[in-house]
Amino acid sequence: MLTLCFQGFTQTLPLKVALETGIANYGTIKAKSNYANASKETIKQVRREYLPNVTLSGQQDYGTVNGQNGPLYGFGGFGVASSGQPLEKQNWNAAFGALYLVNVNWDFFTFGRMKQKINLSTADSQRYENDLNQEIFQHKIKIAAAYLNLLASQRLLFSQRKNLERATIFQNIAAVRVKNGLLAGVDSTLASAEVSRSKITLNQAKDQVKEQTNKLIELMGIPIRDVVLDTTFVTTIPKAILTLKTSSTTLNPILEYYKSRVEYSEQQLRLFKKEYYPTFSLFGIYQARASGFNSNYAANQNSFSQNYLEGINPSRQNYLFGLGVSWNLTTMARVSKKVSAQKLIAEGVKEEYNLIDHQLKIQSDAADAKIKYALENYLEVPKQLQAAQLAYLQKTTLYKNGLTNLLDVTQTLYTLNRAETDRDIIYVNVWQSLLMKSAATGDFDLFINEF
Repeated sequence: MLTLCFQGFTQTLPLKVALETGIANYGTIKAKSNYANASKETIKQVRREYLPNVTLSGQQDYGTVNGQNGPLYGFGGFGVASSGQPLEKQNWNAAFGALYLVNVNWDFFTFGRMKQKINLSTADSQRYENDLNQEIFQHKIKIAAAYLNLLASQRLLFSQRKNLERATIFQNIAAVRVKNGLLAGVDSTLASAEVSRSKITLNQAKDQVKEQTNKLIELMGIPIRDVVLDTTFVTTIPKAILTLKTSSTTLNPILEYYKSRVEYSEQQLRLFKKEYYPTFSLFGIYQARASGFNSNYAANQNSFSQNYLEGINPSRQNYLFGLGVSWNLTTMARVSKKVSAQKLIAEGVKEEYNLIDHQLKIQSDAADAKIKYALENYLEVPKQLQAAQLAYLQKTTLYKNGLTNLLDVTQTLYTLNRAETDRDIIYVNVWQSLLMKSAATGDFDLFINEF
């Protein structure tokens, strides 16, 4: 929906529309949005882990009940729990039996381990959320930078077209004057060389426009097309620059993301320390058993029934409840290394945070300097352009009257082209310096509120 407003090749693409389109379409942002939503669901899942385990089971079997005195270990879970008197000899009497079971097991006290798991999950969710926010912030900066770069390229392309037009005009003038014998033939040759140079420069400008267009299209996540940008703002000075004060970088979304990584690492360390302690559990079991073998089967091996319904109808019931504690003492030896490793990880993440904080402060200081110099250049460029235009007008007038040579005209043509190029770059540099300040401080509104 956001891309419909500039489907035509000649319709203007506002910066805000480019930003909205890029945020809505870019794959990395979509992916991180899903990760953030998944982490919120994980918090709910971890909270529910505190609920007791309630297990319902039932089984109905058919088999023999021969028993035997002796030890037995169900290694690998393959032991058969057939129960019966150890008779004198083997028989193959078989009947139905059943077991119905309700089991409740609740680790009700773990020295805060469960609460710490929730805290860790919350910190992890915040980390994903901050990662999404910093990705959106950085993507806005990338789109705005690409927009300004494309704008500068399009303005340079316009200037180079004007330069080619001027060079072509003089090529025609020189050709006519040479043909009439008023000038030497070398003037026509020099004029042709200047036209060729202008064509090459124009093609280079076209290539740059195409490259910058593709970068913007990629960041917006839309099909390849030509775009026409809004140029109404570029010749003005952003109001924010005139009142700009030194801003802190502590609320930068990038720095917030690294801060959340530090918090997650610290919560992980607290959880590992909780593993030193035991677990207190409440448990309870209720079971009902059924058997096709009668109570006097040990004395009379014919006292059983192979009727299915009689075999699965429960006739004995038991219950059990209690309190238990489990503490694996060797866990302390293992956990101690987990704790020491996590401490090192936490220190490493803090160092990354400090590095990013330092880099952003340097970037903010560089942006202040860039703003200062961009404003100074903004005030100087009209003087340079006016002088170049005047010199060009003077030399062309003299040339048309035969009072100067083509080399002098070519020099002023080059000077005028350079002045126009400087103007295009300097105008955009003013806005780029404000964008750089927004990127360093984390305040994108500082830039976008100008539109």
